[in-house]
Amino acid sequence: MPLKPAAKRKHLHTRRITCEGFVRDDGLWDIEARLVDTKPFRFENRLGGRDREADEHIHDMRLRVTLDLQLVIQAIDAASDSHPFGACTAGPAPMQNLIGLQISGGFMRQVRERVGVTSGCTHLIEMMSYIATTAFQTMNPTWEEIALKKSVKQKPHYLDTCVA
Repeated sequence: MPLKPAAKRKHLHTRRITCEGFVRDDGLWDIEARLVDTKPFRFENRLGGRDREADEHIHDMRLRVTLDLQLVIQAIDAASDSHPFGACTAGPAPMQNLIGLQISGGFMRQVRERVGVTSGCTHLIEMMSYIATTAFQTMNPTWEEIALKKSVKQKPHYLDTCVA
């Protein structure tokens, strides 16, 4: 069902988040996310960063998280190709503190604790939520296949986690 028609308005900002999941030849899993922010007009950065032309990337950030079948982070690669401030170049490095963390209950709280909200990048931190849900979507068929081979009759882990 589509959204109801919108009120008259002016477009000010676009954020695009893309996530993809991959199984690797070595049995691990890569989940990649990209966040791109643009404005449809010239943007003057009054807080000291570089001005941007219309539709030029304000943010262009990428994350690759490598997981094992138990959702434990084995490796992480973070990059910020476009960012509004010079200090933003320090944002990707603290993401390495997530290696060894398992995607499970309280995951985002643990991400914020390990990365640090003042030493890490808000956008890279929030992308970890998309990484987690994409991991479940990517890996679920494999988990189901393993359960069928073992003839395990368990309630799937994702039941009772949303309205569905």
